[in-house]
Amino acid sequence: MNPSTETFADSPGPPRRPSARFMLTHPAHCMALGFGAGLSPVAPGTAGTLWAWLVFVVMAPWFSPLQMGLLIALASLLGWWASTVTAKNIGVTDPGSIVWDEVVAFWLILWLITPAGFSGQLVAFVLFRFFDAVKFGPTAWADRSFKGFGWRGGFGIMLDDFAAAFCTLLVIAAWRFW
Repeated sequence: MNPSTETFADSPGPPRRPSARFMLTHPAHCMALGFGAGLSPVAPGTAGTLWAWLVFVVMAPWFSPLQMGLLIALASLLGWWASTVTAKNIGVTDPGSIVWDEVVAFWLILWLITPAGFSGQLVAFVLFRFFDAVKFGPTAWADRSFKGFGWRGGFGIMLDDFAAAFCTLLVIAAWRFW
């Protein structure tokens, strides 16, 4: 069984595939599913990251760097809660449809590389998707270390994407250094 779809005895029942109806039953579901991006039948993590990119580009002119940092911090805490609730209600420890972790992690990357142009943001997108999908090094450790339902599992859902963001930022920093 794939560890990201592993179910546990403390889940509320058999795993279920989230739908628009499921998403609208609880504010945590709406947030965790990226306001619908996570319902994509193909590559929901990529869809969530693309949604994050679009929202960041729209929000950036309206927020100072400090305000954006505070928004990302708040979105991270709320995402921890939303991921915890939604994973339990789906009945899977780390469902692919939960994309808020990608959203917040990619906002963090974009915030820290600003003022990058389109090509710099595109490189960040590709690197982030690579590190999130491949899951090696710190990303693999984060992915396997915090499993289960409850606050620990919700933290793990968020943490592996922050580890992928860290790897992305390291590569960008090394590239800028040279």
